[in-house]
Amino acid sequence: MTTHGTLTDAAAPGTADTPTYWTALNSPVGRLLLTAAPDGALTSLSVPGQKGGRAVQDGWLRDPGPFREAADQLAAYFAGELTRFRLPLRAAGTAFRTRVWDALDAVPYGRTTTYGEIAARIGAPRAAVRAVGGAIGANPLLVLRPCHRVIGADGTLTGYAGGLPRKTWLLALEGVLGRADAPERLSP
Repeated sequence: MTTHGTLTDAAAPGTADTPTYWTALNSPVGRLLLTAAPDGALTSLSVPGQKGGRAVQDGWLRDPGPFREAADQLAAYFAGELTRFRLPLRAAGTAFRTRVWDALDAVPYGRTTTYGEIAARIGAPRAAVRAVGGAIGANPLLVLRPCHRVIGADGTLTGYAGGLPRKTWLLALEGVLGRADAPERLSP
């Protein structure tokens, strides 16, 4: 198990692709679908309409028990009271994706970075910016692993698997954008 910032990635082959437990939570950015491995490590957080998002599968067990701490921390985050998540996360990915996700974990609350800066941070060549974008787009843990904090080199808001309105809302919550730039609440 390795620790990166405040998030813990516990690598266990196969478990990230076959989550056992799930629950759904209401939030200001819509309904959140959370999945976890049997040991309680979160394996995904998806939102409705998310590109590449998860959907409940036959055989999954609905059980809010393993998600109590995540629910509490997410509620505090959405209330503007929490700036760092302290939850066990488990996401399966290639070595490159893992390096990109580790770099995402290091982007502080209320700050943004660019795809090029992430590439430089992991020691990838400038030409790897598209691959970095692909790894960020494959992040299965929206909000918890802050891919919403990555913007274009020119400062524009660019792709977000959860949709640009959600990205705008999250960045406004964190004080990066003015509140007037974001809707008050997104529909579930």
